[in-house]
Amino acid sequence: MGLFKTALIGAAVYGAIKYVTKKDETGRSVVDNIKEKAPEWMERVKHAKEELQMELEKQRY
Repeated sequence: MGLFKTALIGAAVYGAIKYVTKKDETGRSVVDNIKEKAPEWMERVKHAKEELQMELEKQRY
């Protein structure tokens, strides 16, 4: 059973990697899109963190 389980997990990982790195008709993959949008997401997170800190400071006093 352990061998079957390991083979199944390996096949799932292989399939996921193949899907994420597969190029679409524009020549871009899911990984390329994530890499492109990551800096924008980081800025959003930083902004949300600052807002949360300001809100917590307001509630403290």
